[in-house]
Amino acid sequence: MNVLIIGSGGREHALAWKVAQSPRLSKLYIAPGNAGTISCGENVPLDVGNNSDVVHFCKEKQINLVLVGPEVPLANGVADSLSAAGIRCFGPSQAAAQIEASKSFAKDFMARHNIPTAKYATFSNYDEAIRNLESVDYPIVIKASGLAAGKGVILPETDEEAKSTLEDILVKKVFGEAGAEVVIEERMTGQEVSLMAFTDGMSVVPMLPAQDHKRIFDGDQGANTGGMGAYAPAPVFTAEMMTESVENVLKPAVNGMKSEGNPFVGVLYAGLMLTPNGMRVLEFNCRFGDPETQVVLPLLETDLVDISEACVDGRLNEVNVQWKNGAAVCVVLASKGYPEKPEKGQVVSFGDLPEGMICFHAGTKQNGTDVLTSGGRVFGLTAWADDIGSAVKTVYSNVDKVSFDGMQYRSDIAHRALEISK
Repeated sequence: MNVLIIGSGGREHALAWKVAQSPRLSKLYIAPGNAGTISCGENVPLDVGNNSDVVHFCKEKQINLVLVGPEVPLANGVADSLSAAGIRCFGPSQAAAQIEASKSFAKDFMARHNIPTAKYATFSNYDEAIRNLESVDYPIVIKASGLAAGKGVILPETDEEAKSTLEDILVKKVFGEAGAEVVIEERMTGQEVSLMAFTDGMSVVPMLPAQDHKRIFDGDQGANTGGMGAYAPAPVFTAEMMTESVENVLKPAVNGMKSEGNPFVGVLYAGLMLTPNGMRVLEFNCRFGDPETQVVLPLLETDLVDISEACVDGRLNEVNVQWKNGAAVCVVLASKGYPEKPEKGQVVSFGDLPEGMICFHAGTKQNGTDVLTSGGRVFGLTAWADDIGSAVKTVYSNVDKVSFDGMQYRSDIAHRALEISK
């Protein structure tokens, strides 16, 4: 089987690493890939924003299955173009990808299908948004409705900051078309859990629950990032919570998509908040999370190619998805200046990692024999072991095996899990 993976980050390296383990694989291409994915298959300089170029490549290389990593190609309809050409694509249609691409769509969808979420209102008019701001009596979050590369969620601390944020988005258009609409939402408190699930548009198979660390510094301090590390499974997420999330969140979402004529095929990601008043959905994503994928896939026992193909073919119920015992931890190694102005072009040096560890490349490129940093989050250093404590110990005792000038990372990834397991 010939497989194409679309994307260039740590998530895509993890996908390529897992797909490369399949005995059914003949040839693996990654477009465009990074310096790490070279070890898994062949990187190709394909313009993944051009759907016709992607289709042409797939026909030329006789691709049997495409896995799409990032949300933007899905929101741009790459799955539709591939399906129309008779090429299997593990990823939702453009219509189904709205569940991430449009926060206003997602909130209205949740309301239609009784999926628990925060109170909200949607606005495209600045004056109306201001009036809503003045009428609510709870802390708020302001979200640009469209895809804003992870930067469109603002937690204002004062009324003045909230008004300024609305002006930036709706009047000054700082997020462009992504901010044509805003969602003003009740700010929830509690622990967050990332729950991804495989789905063929009918059946739902949840993955292991993970927790991400968004803040740049230890103790959950500093600026929000794309994620500084993750671990799975999250011990705070009990078996009862898993049942509740499948019955009240994942199944209603998949069934709702199907009933509205937009069956969702691929990975449905539910960002959950465990509030004092129960479980609530923060957001849905239409793809694998990053860096959650880097801790979930090392614990997946079943062939990812088999699962992906079954989802596309509508027979996920025939696959027995199995997970390894134990836990995995990923520590993100980031560039100096991340997240505001990351430095790039630093030469990376590597040492040998022990068994049960892998260094997933995220923001790297090959330059002759050198690996250079090319992004904010450069690596995801992942370890898996019999328990969370052992995985944490392994990853941090080997963090010096990867180094580049200005490298920064958090030293407390999985601190919540360690507190629970004491």
